[in-house]
Amino acid sequence: MGKRALTATGLAIAATLTAALTATAHATATAGNVLTTGSAGGTAVAAGDVLTASLATGNQAKIATTLGGSTGITCNASAFTATVDTNPAAPGTATETLTAHTLSSCTTNIFGATGVQSITVNNLPYATSVTSGGTLQVTAGATGPIQTTLKINTVLGVTTCVYRATSLTATPNNADNSLAFANQQFTKATGPGTCPANGYFSATYGPVKDTTQGGAPVFVN
Repeated sequence: MGKRALTATGLAIAATLTAALTATAHATATAGNVLTTGSAGGTAVAAGDVLTASLATGNQAKIATTLGGSTGITCNASAFTATVDTNPAAPGTATETLTAHTLSSCTTNIFGATGVQSITVNNLPYATSVTSGGTLQVTAGATGPIQTTLKINTVLGVTTCVYRATSLTATPNNADNSLAFANQQFTKATGPGTCPANGYFSATYGPVKDTTQGGAPVFVN
């Protein structure tokens, strides 16, 4: 009688432990990582993978001279490239290194300007973090602050305007794997009085793809 009771107790304990371990394993498997491909909670993006995106279809990159204003610079082409550094389990914060960011095919309606010669993103690479819940933040890297140099054609020649930002924030969207920057402020660091005092950057990129994994769309969890 005592042996049967002891055996039954042992079986009950074993069953409980098995159930607990199974539940833990299932929770770990379904929790996923901050960045995944294929679907939300899908295959984890590996450290070292390269992510890229161009402007989402029908979108332009804009640098307005005032918040919400219509005067400034409009670019029909823009793209970025980033390398994933860490990608922990969700919820958490993944880190990336932004290695390239380009803007081209740009026009301007700034008074006195006749065109845009070039826009160059300086001091790359930048540090990037992506947090569960939908926030991406770009901060300065080791080579200097977030900085953009604009060369604008005017009736008097080429004007060079340099702008800087402390950080940039964007919102990921899993519905179309896009990344949206809205009215991110840059402040003039150097340049003549004809350079606007501020620039407000807005652009939507997408879909963000993991080129290391054959261009699979990237989700944020």
